[in-house]
Amino acid sequence: MHSHSHDHHHHSGHSHSHSVPSNLTRAFLLGIGLNVVFVVLEAVTGFWLHSLALLTDAGHNLSDVASLVLALLATRLATKKATDDYTYGFKKSTTLVSLFNAVLLLVAVGAIGWEAFQRLGKPQAVGGQYIALVSGVGILVNAGTALLFLRDKDKDLNVKGAYLHMAADALVSLGVVIAGIIIYYTNWFWIDSVISLVVIGVILWSTWSLLTESLKLSLDGVPTGVNLPAIRQLLANFPGVQNVHDLHIWAMSTTENALTAHLVVQENTSESLLANIREELAHHHQINHATIQIEKVNQQLCHQTCEKVAAKG
Repeated sequence: MHSHSHDHHHHSGHSHSHSVPSNLTRAFLLGIGLNVVFVVLEAVTGFWLHSLALLTDAGHNLSDVASLVLALLATRLATKKATDDYTYGFKKSTTLVSLFNAVLLLVAVGAIGWEAFQRLGKPQAVGGQYIALVSGVGILVNAGTALLFLRDKDKDLNVKGAYLHMAADALVSLGVVIAGIIIYYTNWFWIDSVISLVVIGVILWSTWSLLTESLKLSLDGVPTGVNLPAIRQLLANFPGVQNVHDLHIWAMSTTENALTAHLVVQENTSESLLANIREELAHHHQINHATIQIEKVNQQLCHQTCEKVAAKG
């Protein structure tokens, strides 16, 4: 039998708050409230005017209300303490919600796109001035909501998703305003369906990166912005480190990353090695939780020799 000298250390590079920042909670609640009011206004006007562009935008905004509610729920779940069944806590819910948001938008886009294509051949008369007016309100609501998330968008994929949705919605509303003005002056009613398809294009463009990144994190892929080869090189370059193996990096949530690695080190390696590694990972590579297993070089050699003997035997 052969035994290793294990040195496990769990380290948080930052002091993580165990409650949702009040400004972020306010941003979510205000954003949800504003968008619910606007969705009702837009949907009622869309049905009244038979405007597919308005109904498309209302459907999109409704999906954003759902995504904001889910994002707030996930952000709160992420602060719940770990249990015996969920030893990592519920942080991963933020990643799953980001993925669900992206899928939800794509499903909504499919339904709306089908209707828009059917209407292209038989456009319906719509009141352009009302479309422009309602969508003008939409620009204010969506741009205002996006600004609420501006400060935190680069800290959390979940918040970034909310920000991207709102920013895209503001652009979409601008497009619908332009469509309404064109319809009012030209009576080109087919513009209503065309703008609906343009809206779909904007949604797909803004959602794709959210979909791919959240899917990657759900599969425990290396988070975007974390360079695994560079980290492998960093670990290998520390004084006394002979070899790095079993290196894994994954996202615990949309804001926290974790790493595990085995390091083969010389017998006389400095005791400060682990502390230096943890500090470097936390402050320069967005790795908040590092678990390092140390293997002394003579033990590693013995282990390899024993394996060769066993294989020959």
